[in-house]
Amino acid sequence: MTQFANTFAERSDEYVQARPRYPRAFYDWMLQNVYTKEQVWDCATGNGQAAVDLAKYFSVVQATDISSEQVSQGLEAPNIVYSAQPAEKTIFKEKQFDLITVAQALHWFDYSKFWTEVKRVAKPDAFFCAWGYAWFDCDKEIFEQFVMPLREIVSPYWAANNKILWDGYASHDVSFPFKKIEAPEFSIEEKWSINQLIGYLQTWSSYKRALQDEAKCSELTNLISSAKKRFSQYQLINIDMPIAVVAGRIL
Repeated sequence: MTQFANTFAERSDEYVQARPRYPRAFYDWMLQNVYTKEQVWDCATGNGQAAVDLAKYFSVVQATDISSEQVSQGLEAPNIVYSAQPAEKTIFKEKQFDLITVAQALHWFDYSKFWTEVKRVAKPDAFFCAWGYAWFDCDKEIFEQFVMPLREIVSPYWAANNKILWDGYASHDVSFPFKKIEAPEFSIEEKWSINQLIGYLQTWSSYKRALQDEAKCSELTNLISSAKKRFSQYQLINIDMPIAVVAGRIL
């Protein structure tokens, strides 16, 4: 997970501001599958976007991330305990958690070690849920004239792990070992300004890597400058991000 840690440790403050939150309907479904709500482990918490929502329902939220920079920017709640720990080896006790969550990060893990750790720290009949979003739809003109050209520029810079997310966290990709529970379809719906959309795209790991190439950096700078001028008349842009979910009962 070193590559993952290095990628998102850089400019973790931008990640806090630019990444979307998850819909209430999704949390409602997930929580219906949790028998008791004492402790939850939010693994690879990043800046705590899921942790701060889970804190409304659990006595204690243990929010971990391999990046100390990310957890230092964590959203605060009195019952969230942040710590910098790898997903595959933690200091938690055996049979500690009622729910284990992973938001937007499962594709970076070493599954041969992570699932063993999940089994160790989960209570009997605990619930596991991982989810993520990749591509999104938005207003046609902006999508075709800005989002797609940007995707083409950064496409060579995606890590191979991202394909696991793009393919929807299929069981064979993540070696999912637990009793799977199918989730309904969920989507993140936002209304963003052009600057908010740009801010989100600039958190992509491929964008950050592309900036290291002088020619690509120039292309991106020109494209973004043009988008700001061309689409400034849009007060709000409709964003729709489907959520991929893999979930199950830890028996």
